[in-house]
This record gives sequence, structure tokens and C-alpha cells, in this order.
Amino acid sequence: MRLPESGRAVSGARHDAGHSGTRAGVGVVEVRVFASLPRPVKVLLGVRILNQLGAYVLAFLAVLAGPDLAALALAVFGVTALISRWAGGLLLDKLAPRTVIASGLIATGAALLVLAAAQSPVQVVVAAALVGLAFEVYEPASQELLARLTAGDQRQDAYALLGTSLVAAGAAGGLLAALLLPLGVRWLMIVDGVTCVAAAAVTLAFLNKDTAQITLPGQEKGRPTARWRPSALLLTLTLACTAFAFGYLAILMFMPFVLLQRGAPPWLPGLALAGSALLAPLVVRLTRTAVNALSHKTTLSCGTVLLGALTLMMLLGDGLALTIAAYLGWVAVNSVLLGRWQAMIAEIAPADERPRWFAFHGSSWGLAQPAVPAVVAVAAGVAGGTGAAAFLTAAVAFLVVPLFLIVNPPTGLTPMTSTGTR
Repeated sequence: MRLPESGRAVSGARHDAGHSGTRAGVGVVEVRVFASLPRPVKVLLGVRILNQLGAYVLAFLAVLAGPDLAALALAVFGVTALISRWAGGLLLDKLAPRTVIASGLIATGAALLVLAAAQSPVQVVVAAALVGLAFEVYEPASQELLARLTAGDQRQDAYALLGTSLVAAGAAGGLLAALLLPLGVRWLMIVDGVTCVAAAAVTLAFLNKDTAQITLPGQEKGRPTARWRPSALLLTLTLACTAFAFGYLAILMFMPFVLLQRGAPPWLPGLALAGSALLAPLVVRLTRTAVNALSHKTTLSCGTVLLGALTLMMLLGDGLALTIAAYLGWVAVNSVLLGRWQAMIAEIAPADERPRWFAFHGSSWGLAQPAVPAVVAVAAGVAGGTGAAAFLTAAVAFLVVPLFLIVNPPTGLTPMTSTGTR
């Protein structure tokens, strides 16, 4: 595979599209970009989309556990999911990404079926722990495989396309959940488990074993395990991403609540979420050329400032129309940042440490998830309500991100080039 040549093809396609304002032109470029990606990357995108169609455990675990057990089940799941992400990074020291991805998906599918069959409180908590221990194993391997098979503009395209695809698949999965939920929440867990196993089967069948076992220069398979510590740069970037994840999840968790609180009809929150899923890929297409000319630091710093400003607009504007308009603007800006964190880690991490960088940096989302409801609950008394607290804390979190990037900036991050150099 010749990465520099494929990178040039992608860059050239974008340059041509930059002179066309038609939606048809944008669509042609998107097809060209996808077509230019290596076959294993396309397979991996398909695997992630298939798995995302049934990703219900996080949203409906509390429903399955019941009100008395929900907090414990979610806490157990959150802790074990963090452990599984680290386990996935460590497994890459010895195993190929293809093997880790397939194993993680199969284990998750099996654990979800156990969860669907759980009856007693002890069984539910144990099953939630089993799901958590397998849930994130495949994530570092997915990020690492994308990093190995792409470079330059093509790398950013792959991560961005993964992000927008997962958003769209999540919206489709939400519609599927709406159809299945009347049958019982356990059916959601069963379907989730089946999609995991199906995704694992696609991985084993279509992801070429030899390609997935690429050995990077300077990275020897089965190298001796040394005591590893995260660098100051990785710690700073993880803190920055934790703040970003907090803001993102606060908006995601509480936006439907705020819309209903401000007088929206019951169908509007779902429509707004579906609209955001359609808007994100379109914005990525239209802004690709301009955004890829910027460094990761510049894009993330400016983007999070805009997210913070739009979140403050949602906080201060009580009107429903203004809230929706600001939210759609927030979605547009956020879509530009899709894949940027992962692409940045892929660019700056030492090749032999990259799986652990992905695992450590990715734990920011696991840390932010339980923190959001706790912080919002504490801030509600000061902010004047739950919705206001969610927006206020999210805005502060977004505006903090550039400070981390300025204090200890990622060095050597120039705008991405078509040849994959920095």
C-alpha cells in the first residue's frame, strides 16, 4: 500500500471540489474520499457502523436494572469499562488489531446475552461487570488500525468519517430501539449482543489477517514489557479531552430535558437529534478542505471556544427557537471536530507506544461520563435548575480546553499534508 500516492489523490479531489458549491460536487468528493481509503479501513468502518446500530447497553442499562439498582449497575459498568479500555491497549502489545477487535466484540456479545438473561439483582450487577470488562477492548485496536493504515489528509478523513458514520448509525439505532422497546428492554440487549457477534464475524471474514498484522518501523512484535508512564503531553491532552467530553456529554444528556422544559412538543427532541445526525456529515463534507489546512491545535482550540459560546447562548436564551438554532450551530461546529482528537494522538504518539496512548487518552470519556450528572446535580442549586447547570458547566468545560492546549501545546503539529508528513 502506497500511502503518499493515495494521500495525494485525496488532496487533489478536495482541491477540485473546493471550486464547486453544489451539493452534487460535495457528494462526488465524499465518494472519492471513501473510495481512496484502504480496503481494511472500509471494512473497519463497516464493522463499527454495524456494532453501533445495536449500541443500547449504556442508554438502557438503568432501565433494565430498575430504579433501586440503576446507580450501582451503572457505576460497576463504568469502572469495568475503563479497565477494558486499558486491557485493549495492553493486548495490542502481543496481538494484532484484528484479533483484539474480534475478541472484544465476541466477548461483549456474549456478556450482553448474559445480561439479557439476568434476573436477580446480583446477576444483573455481575452481568453489567462482564459487559463492562469487554465493552471497550476493541476501541484502542480500532484507533490503532486506522493509524497504521492511513496518513496525512487520509488519516483525518478516516477518523472524521468514522465519527460521522457512528453518529448516523446511532440515529438509526435509536429508531430501531423505538421499535424494539415495546417488546421489552431485554430484547434491546439481545439485539445489541447479536450485532456485536455479527460485527466480529465481519471482522474475521473481511479484514485481511496479513494487512491487520502490520508491524510498524521500530515496533517489534512481542517486545519486552517495560514500565510505562504517560508523558506530560499525554496527561495534558487527556485532561483537555476530558473537559471536552464533559461538555459534549452534558449537552447530549440534558438537551432533550431542556427542550421539553422550554415548551417543546414531545416529538421535537427526537426530531432535533435526528436532524443533528443528518447535519453532521454534511458539514464535514463542506468544510473538509478548509479545516484540513489547519493544525489540530488550532482546530480544537477555536472549535471549543465556539462550542462554549454557543452553549452560553443556549443557557441565556430562554426561547425554544433560539435554543434549537444554537443547538444546531453547536452540532455543526462539533462535527468539524469529529476525529480530531484521535488523529492528533495518531500523529504525535511514538509508534511503539501508540496503543497505550489511545487507551490512556480514550479513558477521558469514561471519566467524564459519571462526572456529568454528579457535577450538574451539585451546580443546579447555584445555576437555578438542572438544565441551566448542564449548559453552564458544559460551557465552562469547553472554554477550558484551549487553556490546556496552550499551557502544554502538542509540538510539531503543522497542518496535515497530503504526503502524510508533519
